[in-house]
Amino acid sequence: MCVPRDSVPPIAPIAGAAVTHELIQLEASDGNHLAAFAALPSHPPGAGVVVLPDVRGLFHFYEELALRLAECGIAAVAIDYFGRTAGVSERDEEFPYLEHVAQTTPEGVQADVDAAVRYLRSPRACGCDSVFTVGFCFGGRHSWLTAARDDLTGAVGFYGSLGPGRWDGAPGPTSRAAELRAPILALMGGADEGIPADAVAEFDAALDAAGVDHEVVTYEGAPHSFFDRRFEEHADASADAWKRVLGFVRERSAATR
Repeated sequence: MCVPRDSVPPIAPIAGAAVTHELIQLEASDGNHLAAFAALPSHPPGAGVVVLPDVRGLFHFYEELALRLAECGIAAVAIDYFGRTAGVSERDEEFPYLEHVAQTTPEGVQADVDAAVRYLRSPRACGCDSVFTVGFCFGGRHSWLTAARDDLTGAVGFYGSLGPGRWDGAPGPTSRAAELRAPILALMGGADEGIPADAVAEFDAALDAAGVDHEVVTYEGAPHSFFDRRFEEHADASADAWKRVLGFVRERSAATR
């Protein structure tokens, strides 16, 4: 299962880092208004990241993750998925998210991602030159699918599903590998009961066959949603995954300048 609402990312805040943050609203091309949390470093960032949450949409865990990215000098905006069906108000732990995630569509999610990409490239976020996506679970899947865009510098996914969509049966990242153009980083749990090793291997092979620049990393013994400060036994996997995310963003954003 995904992280509880009271979980926090397994990343220590950087003392003294100057960061501004705010809850904002974005507008997608289809007119949808979505809630988002923006965190910006004090100096103009070269890179920006769209954070795609798990099936619960925007909540504290992903706001904290955006702050940690900004402390590292990377602009970040974490988005919500449910503007079309639940509006933009903040929600408590009783929110019936599964009813709403079942009403999302790949096209709607990608339209919302597009609104976040436009925000990061705008003067409001100091005009990021390079834009990435980083997603978790449901968001990991959609993060990889954003790699079909022409204007994305890279796509990172933590333990995203790889096959047909659970709710809509839409093709997943493995079957759409030939459409993906941006570099991909996949961070998977070796003990993830919902994403077996053969599915991960099939994804890796499909990206190879499509000629996609990619790296697939599996952490032995790590469960789904291992990237959580509560899982002290997986602290090494979390630390390595965070290091890889930062390296992926920094190396590829530097290469585009």
